[in-house]
Parts: sequence; structure tokens; C-alpha cells
Amino acid sequence: MSTRQLEQVAKWEQEKEDKLARDYRLAQQNVQTNQQKLTGLQSYRLDYLRQLQQRANQSLGALSFAQHQAFIDKLDKACQQQSQMLARARAAAEQRKGIWLRQQQKRKAVEMLLEKKRQQKQQLEDKREQALLDEVALQRFIRRTPRSGQH
Repeated sequence: MSTRQLEQVAKWEQEKEDKLARDYRLAQQNVQTNQQKLTGLQSYRLDYLRQLQQRANQSLGALSFAQHQAFIDKLDKACQQQSQMLARARAAAEQRKGIWLRQQQKRKAVEMLLEKKRQQKQQLEDKREQALLDEVALQRFIRRTPRSGQH
């Protein structure tokens, strides 16, 4: 594979990595959003329980208490569902992170191969240049050296 082709492959691999990094960042944002929703639900549930406790101290009827308890059950269920959504978001983020890291390794491998190819090319050019310089030096030496039989 030529250096030019390898450079194109490296470019493609970088573009893939960039896209996967964006996907991972979006997945992380989704985790944060779900965490905030869960925290909000839990906070609301706690506030509601405190209010219910205050009302209970002021004598709460059985029907009213049952309605409040049903609402707390709904909040509990919502918290549980949100916890599950958060767990799925975390799993998706971890999966995307793994895909991104594997792509990063792939890109680095292509770049290492490209760098090795560039070094080999440079070494070959250096050898050619040295051979040319050696030839020029030899020609100068030959021109300066007096030839036997000519005086």
C-alpha cells in the first residue's frame, strides 16, 4: 500500500474515531440527563413525604391518606422506571466508549504504519543522497589525483 493510500486510510479512520467520540459524548449526556431526572423524582418524592408527614400530624382522613399513599406508590414506580432507564443509558455509554476506544487503537495502528513507511522512505532517500555525495566526492578525488604517466 502506498503512502498516499495509507494517508487516506488514516484520514478515514480519524473521521470514524471523531464520529464515535461524538456518539460517546452524546451517550454521556444522556446518562447525565437521566441521572438528573432520577434525582429530581427522588427529591420530589422526599418533599411529598415530608408534606404528608406534616399533614398527618394535623390529622389526615383515611381516604386522603389512601390517595396520598397511591401517589407515593406512583412516584416509587416512576423512580424505579427512571433507575432502569439510567442503567440502560449507562450501559449504552459504556458500549459506545468501548467502540470508540477500539477505533482509536485502530487509527493509531494505521498512523504507526504510516509513520514507519515515511521513515523507511526517508531512510531510502538519505541513502540515495549519501550515495550521490559519495559519487561526487569520488569524482573530485579522481580529478585531483595526478595520473601516472602524465607530467
